[in-house]
Amino acid sequence: MPPPHPQWGPQGYGQFPPPRRKSSGPIVALVLGGVVVLGLGAVGLFAATLNSKVKDTGYSNYTTYSPTFTLPTTTEPAQPSTSAPRAPSSRTPSAPQTPAGPKAVYALADHPFLKPGFGANTISGCALPPMDYSPAGQDNFLRAALPCIENMWKPALQAANLPYQPVELHIITEQAQYPCGTVRPDQTARYCQGGIYWTANAYAAERNPNNPNHPGKYLGQLAHEYGHHIQWLTGMLKASDRAQYDAGGWDTPKGLDLNRRMELQATCFGGMSLAPLSHGAIPLDVIRVALTDAGNRGDYDIYPTKDHGTPQNNAAWVDRGYKSNKASECNTWAADAGAVS
Repeated sequence: MPPPHPQWGPQGYGQFPPPRRKSSGPIVALVLGGVVVLGLGAVGLFAATLNSKVKDTGYSNYTTYSPTFTLPTTTEPAQPSTSAPRAPSSRTPSAPQTPAGPKAVYALADHPFLKPGFGANTISGCALPPMDYSPAGQDNFLRAALPCIENMWKPALQAANLPYQPVELHIITEQAQYPCGTVRPDQTARYCQGGIYWTANAYAAERNPNNPNHPGKYLGQLAHEYGHHIQWLTGMLKASDRAQYDAGGWDTPKGLDLNRRMELQATCFGGMSLAPLSHGAIPLDVIRVALTDAGNRGDYDIYPTKDHGTPQNNAAWVDRGYKSNKASECNTWAADAGAVS
């Protein structure tokens, strides 16, 4: 039987889809403009929203959220000034401000990170502990793998003059509120602005002859979720959310097409994460199972919502990322419709 309908992506589908377009243009513009400000700087505020049922394992100090939906807020109109105009200052002009650092680029098919030249760096080794399928054991395994993945991707982002920050790992064992909304322990892992929310019991409980418990399954899923982190850091995730909004909503035909392209790109980036690890860093059987696992997930025929791409296309894109280790080969935004069905 096929695995549960995947919800790897940045949103708990059906929880907070991007809002449909309405006539209230100024309010919507304010909402979208406000989330741009959130990005990398609002992590502390989001971290405070997690309740005690989320085990924050502290890989880094960042927690944020991915789909760019936020509740409307009101802003008081600026009041005209009643003070007298100031006399011209005779002070010497201050020194020019320090140039801003790397910034995300909100683009899709023409994103600069998808131009030739960027890939995950090879590392010499990655000491993964023996796999224990309990929540604590999964936590230890994933936490050991994350620095390896971070060390592979950080130089590529820096070379592209894009921002970088470590991802935060949360182990979910009970239903909890998080910046996306609600996460249940029986759902698959998801990504939310700077954080991976890992539902440990859901993976340990999977019963599928094509997807047995194996360390590679966990590494492959982690690589996919980290692919969303790359999308978030580069700005592609934000651009995708904007495009879905412009299309009329996440669940419109165009919105679902964009969602599949987003998910399949994360799968392709996941393949890129596995490529450097295959050069002696970890056993090859772990890599092989990770690649196979990606091809066993996706939109099976029994699922009514086609938002992740077919298992065949997931297998094709993870293989493409793995064999090429080139971000330019993961440009799902420019791919033919059949490759992202």
